[in-house]
Amino acid sequence: MEKIKKRGFFTKGLDGIERVGNKLPHPVTLFFIFAALVVLVSALGSALGWSVEDSEGETINVFNLLSSDGILYMFETAVTNFTGFAPLGTVLVTMLGIGIAERSGLISAALKALVTSVPKQLLTAALVFGGIMSSMAADAGYVVLTPLGAVLFAGLGRHPLAGLAAAFAGVSAGFSANLLVTSLDPLLGELTIAAAAAFDPGYADGMNILMNYYFMIASVFLLTIAGTFVTEKIVEPRLGSYKGNVDAAETEDMKNVSSIEKKGLWMALLSIIITSSLIALLVVPSWGPLRAGLPNDEILAAPFFQTLVPILFIFFLIPGFVYGLVTKSIRSDKDIANQMSDTMATMGMYIVLAFVAGQFIAYFNTSNLGQIFAYNAADWLSEAGLEGILLVLGFMFVVGVINLFIGSSSAKWAFMAPVFVPIMMQLGYAPEFTQVLYRIADSTTNIISPLMPYFAIVIAFAQKYDKNVGIGTLISTMIPYTIVFSIVWTLMLLVFMYTGIDLGPGSNVFYSR
Repeated sequence: MEKIKKRGFFTKGLDGIERVGNKLPHPVTLFFIFAALVVLVSALGSALGWSVEDSEGETINVFNLLSSDGILYMFETAVTNFTGFAPLGTVLVTMLGIGIAERSGLISAALKALVTSVPKQLLTAALVFGGIMSSMAADAGYVVLTPLGAVLFAGLGRHPLAGLAAAFAGVSAGFSANLLVTSLDPLLGELTIAAAAAFDPGYADGMNILMNYYFMIASVFLLTIAGTFVTEKIVEPRLGSYKGNVDAAETEDMKNVSSIEKKGLWMALLSIIITSSLIALLVVPSWGPLRAGLPNDEILAAPFFQTLVPILFIFFLIPGFVYGLVTKSIRSDKDIANQMSDTMATMGMYIVLAFVAGQFIAYFNTSNLGQIFAYNAADWLSEAGLEGILLVLGFMFVVGVINLFIGSSSAKWAFMAPVFVPIMMQLGYAPEFTQVLYRIADSTTNIISPLMPYFAIVIAFAQKYDKNVGIGTLISTMIPYTIVFSIVWTLMLLVFMYTGIDLGPGSNVFYSR
């Protein structure tokens, strides 16, 4: 009789996470439930006379959404709550440009060229770096780099699962780091600005979607070094030597960047240089319309920072279009229209989510429950002594735990931002800082969350080299990345925090009215 292997505590814990996560409602349903709860709690709070005094001595009362005025408000604003949902237009416009760059083949070819053109000694670093940069279009990173990392490592006689892990860590754990602005910046940024506006509209008016940009640039180099260290010093030695067979023909095919792809990449690079130069002409000179004649010390108030979304659209559209013309993946205006249409088709679920999330956020803000909760929670945290580093670690821990059950970054932040941004502002921390905390905790736990959308795909890639790879195997391989990334990223954040370095243009760590 075959012996049944005992399941360890860790494996049972992972199984429990998977079971609980699978039983959670869809994010759309969750937001519907949250919106309904806000309505009911607003009625209860109004009946019980909940109120709080703000920092200026003004009394804030709960607005009852089940009163006559409240019901009228919900019917009258249902459409505008949706169309006015902060990230909706921002994300859709940005994705139109990114869609052309992705579907023309530009992003995939650029990633492949990056990791196959470096010396073999730098392959690990190139994989991690390429994975981090692939957050411009997350799908490309998972679909191109993860299997490519395994193939390249196997071709060099290294364990393919180590290459897969390095690429996966870069793509998923480094999701919030990049040298460029990605679609995640406006998506999270607009939610943060909206949450801050509910607490301090004047402060929110001065915020911009580049609020974490300096920190994200520094993070690219930090995570590349950390990811390389973990792969070569921890993961690869643990995996040992690979005993399986490698398809040499497939290895060569995946490593090959065709001559037409190379030509397309060079032409796309030229178009980027020209586009960047033209945009600079609109911003740098004092007469530039996106500068509006502002002096250097007021440059953060320039229209440029309020027009980043259409600039991002152009920045991705033009090189994607040029690459498509050269490689013949775009032959006419119909191809461009179809590629944009295909991109929007993938955003269908996001649009549905935006409708229910928009209602929840509007109800939460209008009911004043957010402000009342923020002032009371801030008082409680202060009395409990949970400030400084303890507060930072506590918030990141909460985000990490939630991420094990709800994979969508935007969905989590849509319901967390209205609650936690005001709380942190009341405690003296800027919304920009709260967003950075969220992004670190969310990114570093992506690779160990079995409910992350691409987790199953990565397992399928891994099973090509080891049929016994399962959820537990992949998570145990990726945990060192989560631990090391969390530590070094938090340490870098503390450097920004205690030295006063801005997180982005005009974005400080601390908040004051």
